[in-house]
Amino acid sequence: MKKLDTNSNVYTIIYATIIVVIVAVLLAVVNQVLSERQEFNKKLDVQKQILTSLNIEYTAENAGDLYKQYVQEDSTDNGLPLFVATVDGAKKYVLRLRGRGLWGAIWGYIALNDDKNTIFGINFGHESETPGLGGDIVTAKFREQFKGKKIKNANNDVLSVAVLKTGTLAPNGQEQVDALAGATITSTGVNDMLLSSLIEYTEFLQEVDEATYEEAQVIKIIERENNETN
Repeated sequence: MKKLDTNSNVYTIIYATIIVVIVAVLLAVVNQVLSERQEFNKKLDVQKQILTSLNIEYTAENAGDLYKQYVQEDSTDNGLPLFVATVDGAKKYVLRLRGRGLWGAIWGYIALNDDKNTIFGINFGHESETPGLGGDIVTAKFREQFKGKKIKNANNDVLSVAVLKTGTLAPNGQEQVDALAGATITSTGVNDMLLSSLIEYTEFLQEVDEATYEEAQVIKIIERENNETN
């Protein structure tokens, strides 16, 4: 059998081809493994954000299990992500928020009580807002302001919650929270994100459960009677 000339062009081509094939196979395997891991981490990150909006404390180890415990439904409404959870025996609806801050994308999840109006909790994230300024949208101090606020008026219109400089009144009479000091553009971004994102869910938010509606009417009558008595 004739020995292959290692100095020939044929040998070089065959050798290079084998190396390229081996490298390509290895890269494909590594890419597949990393893609699965990246997808898992991405899904887990969303679960953590939703847990935060539901005011549920978690660790890196138990986040996945807690998500399964509290969130019963992961679906869509007109193509928009919609999560249904139960916290302390009460139903909560979690909606996705998407917007833009000063330097890049901002996002979050807002959890509403079963009246589809009262904010139970909220979570924010950002791509590159300034630490200590716009970056503070992720802090508990900023997020706590939203709890208990209403996103609709008495006519069931979706108004959102205004994020405004302290002392400024919302032009449409909706409920409001204080903007971040020194972070006007980021605060405006959060304000715009809330309004635009919630409006996308208008059809869902304006669907009123009959039992919930009747309960709300009873509460209004009681409040009116109490006001008249006082």
